[in-house]
Parts: sequence; structure tokens; C-alpha cells
Amino acid sequence: MDNCIFCKIATKDIPAQTIYEDDEMLCFKDIRPAAPVHLLLIPKVHFDSLAHATAEHQTLLGKMMLKVPQIAHEAGLTDGFKTLINTGKGGGQEVFHLHIHIMGTPA
Repeated sequence: MDNCIFCKIATKDIPAQTIYEDDEMLCFKDIRPAAPVHLLLIPKVHFDSLAHATAEHQTLLGKMMLKVPQIAHEAGLTDGFKTLINTGKGGGQEVFHLHIHIMGTPA
């Protein structure tokens, strides 16, 4: 998507403080943190929200969910963490590219 800020971050057109990256996903620090550690995990492929996910995204979403605890642990969230997926305008979503918030306070 041409106007999607997260697509631009995924393609390195906009810089971000990258925490993790592979061929399918990217994790970076939120620029408006709501917790001492506040990371965003995005798929590199664009789809607007969880409500727009299809069977085609099933494997990717599973990989992302399994990567969340590893990223959280490596970020110092060894005593627990919070995950959040805002879906749609009514669900508080501000950037319409699926993303998982990973938040917490290091132990």
C-alpha cells in the first residue's frame, strides 16, 4: 500500500528501531510507547486488520504469535507481557496494517 506507514517501515523507506526481522515479519519500537517496553510486530505483507485476515494468512499469523514470547523475553519482559491487537476504527486501530503490540515492564 502506497500510503501505509508500516509498509514503508517494512521496506526501509521510513526508519524504525528494529528489534527483530525475518522474511515475513518485522518488530520495532513504538514511537509513542504506552509502557516501558512497547514494541510492534507487523507482517511484511499488507492487510488492514485481523478482520481482513484470510486463510492465506493463517500460517503467518501462527508464526507471529509464536514469535511474540521470544521477542518479549529478549526485550527483558521475563516476568510477563501484554499483547494487544486493535481491530478496526471502533477497536482503537490507528494504523490500518495489522500489528501486534507487545508491552510490559522489564523484570
